[in-house]
Amino acid sequence: MKFNYLKKAGVLSLLSLAVISCQNDENDSKKTNADIDFSNASVEPALVVAKEGFEDLNITAMISSTDVLSGSPSFVYGAQPDGAGFMKDPNGDGYIMITNHEILQSVSRVYFDKTLKAVKGEYIVDGIGGMTRLCSATLATPALNGFGPLFLTAGESGEESMVHGIDPLGLATDKSRKDRVLPALGKASMENAVPLTKDAFPGKTVILIGEDQSYGTSHASAGQVIMYVSNTVGDLNNGKLYALKRNDGNQVETTMGVGTSFDVSFVEIPNAKNLTGAEINTTVNSLGAIRFSRVEDVDYRKGSAKNNREIYFTATGQATSNAPVDGYTMWGRVYKLNLDAKDPLKGKLELVVEGDSTPGTGIINPDNLCVTENYVYIQEDGDSYYTAAKHDSYIWQYNIATKVNKPWLTMNHKRDDAIWNATYNQTGVMKFGSWEYGAMEDISDVIGVPNTFLVNIHPHTWQKDAFQYADGSKVNTNKEGGQTVIIRNVQR
Repeated sequence: MKFNYLKKAGVLSLLSLAVISCQNDENDSKKTNADIDFSNASVEPALVVAKEGFEDLNITAMISSTDVLSGSPSFVYGAQPDGAGFMKDPNGDGYIMITNHEILQSVSRVYFDKTLKAVKGEYIVDGIGGMTRLCSATLATPALNGFGPLFLTAGESGEESMVHGIDPLGLATDKSRKDRVLPALGKASMENAVPLTKDAFPGKTVILIGEDQSYGTSHASAGQVIMYVSNTVGDLNNGKLYALKRNDGNQVETTMGVGTSFDVSFVEIPNAKNLTGAEINTTVNSLGAIRFSRVEDVDYRKGSAKNNREIYFTATGQATSNAPVDGYTMWGRVYKLNLDAKDPLKGKLELVVEGDSTPGTGIINPDNLCVTENYVYIQEDGDSYYTAAKHDSYIWQYNIATKVNKPWLTMNHKRDDAIWNATYNQTGVMKFGSWEYGAMEDISDVIGVPNTFLVNIHPHTWQKDAFQYADGSKVNTNKEGGQTVIIRNVQR
């Protein structure tokens, strides 16, 4: 399947695009775009607040489900905004944001003017075309990855789900198409497909894929880290698929402790393009791949080519009746994978953040990641509702140099405010973790304002009939609202 995106007028000038896995930091400057208006652009307030020690963060709401856009008054920014990409509009002086809406199985496209105010929205993938839940995502670009622009969004509704390759500038009338999947990237319950930079392994296309799968009787392989490799830049059809294993053959993730590294390699999944997801699961287990508990997101360190070969990924964790499952993390983990400079199939694996050692007070079910040059921002999905949980969903800031992990952002629940709860809590659920995060991405280089990021919010308890069927497909009856906020003064 070929993608003929670069024939569109103006696309060749897309040299500055932001992606869900965050942009490279090396071109950060002190310049400020005077056109940008950072005042609250939504009718809703920001649903997140900074944690202690990070009071210098400047947070405003960019778009919420209740906002009415002048260019498309009937458009609704739908439930569970998750994976996203942000870019300049090649046909104007504004910007475009592409966003997955997980539970709706859809992808929206919102246009912003030069001041960063939303003016128009539409769906370029609906629940029919999406086919499965769409979680994290990455916008590949020629400048960064050597191919694209292409929005890679991974399906996550069982082992037969696939990665979609969506033209971010494609026609909204194509939103129900089902022929945009990429079989060579395999079949699995996937969270993200992250292409490394063109500088990480010159002349190759290397894509890291996280499989969000818990252990079960029908899924002995559990969650996996998968790698797609082609020796041709931009080839998403003819490469090979590999799974991560320890060289000593140990498949149990809880045998790895913080501070100890392990030699690892990626072993080929033969004929993966033509296998079912069930067959891939059986194969990777027989190959001795590491059994992780739900690999939900993957990202690479920004900066130099060497940095770009430093990979971070989450194992979100699982439990049975609030008890750990033998061999798997319960509260969640973050791993670092250093790939060999000459061979992407070789590397060193290290556990860097461990939730099980601080149950309820440390990290709780880490989901999405955003890695900058100096930090890993770890976004929690705490809706497992473990009884020992002691805080709402956080974003943590992990310092790569010092290895210190601090709570950075939290949800703005205001549980004691009756008016607030009447507005944002129609379900009555007050447990810790009842809201979660979607994408966090660096848009600094796109808008010309340093240290500026977007964060997507899933306020699950905020529900209205007006939010239902936002993508027009009526595939899902979910009535949740969603929000995207802008955060400035973010340390990179």
